[in-house]
Amino acid sequence: MNDPSSGAGAARPGESDREAAIDRLAEAFADDRIAMDEFERRLELAHRAESLAELAELLADLPRPAEAVVRRREPTPAPEPVLDRPPAPARVPERSLVAGILGGGNRSGGWVPARRTIAIGIMGGVSLDFRESPIPPGVTDVECYTLMGGIEIIAPPGVHIDCTGVGFLGGFDYRQREAPTDPDAPILRISGFAVMGGVDVSVREPGESERDAKRRRRALKKERRRRLRGGD
Repeated sequence: MNDPSSGAGAARPGESDREAAIDRLAEAFADDRIAMDEFERRLELAHRAESLAELAELLADLPRPAEAVVRRREPTPAPEPVLDRPPAPARVPERSLVAGILGGGNRSGGWVPARRTIAIGIMGGVSLDFRESPIPPGVTDVECYTLMGGIEIIAPPGVHIDCTGVGFLGGFDYRQREAPTDPDAPILRISGFAVMGGVDVSVREPGESERDAKRRRRALKKERRRRLRGGD
């Protein structure tokens, strides 16, 4: 009995069949679906194939022409634009809690501050970095409570800061260094108490260290003095 896939009983491929198979192999190689050595091996077998079944076997694991065209020509959907704007007031949380109890609690980057944030540091620390946060308009309250711990608050320039905390055997450290010029700027209202611990409030540019901030403020003071003296 003759094997229908080979020999005289098998349908022999015409030149168009062979060329179509070679085109499929070339497309697969161009799309990185088969490596160079595999492409060369299959190309040689395609030239030597004596039946349509042998050609089909060389292409069995490759996508059909219609699938390959769609995959290659179909445009990739463009990503939706990301809008760099503060969240709408309805999306601002009303209350949040950040605690560092025998450990640490940190907020930094593009986090969304709540209207009222309670920070607790008990034998641990809390850091609230508002420099890259979309602070909502109006008043943002931060209540600080620390016992034998510390809370650090870093605000960006251009924000009104109202600090009314009380320290008992501890301290609430804040000194107005950079008063905002915009009367409608957001207000960061900081309150609470520190017992045998401390709350430190500072104003710095994003990515700026405390040392860099001091240098920048000194440079601004020198520039103001120079202008007052009539310098160019």
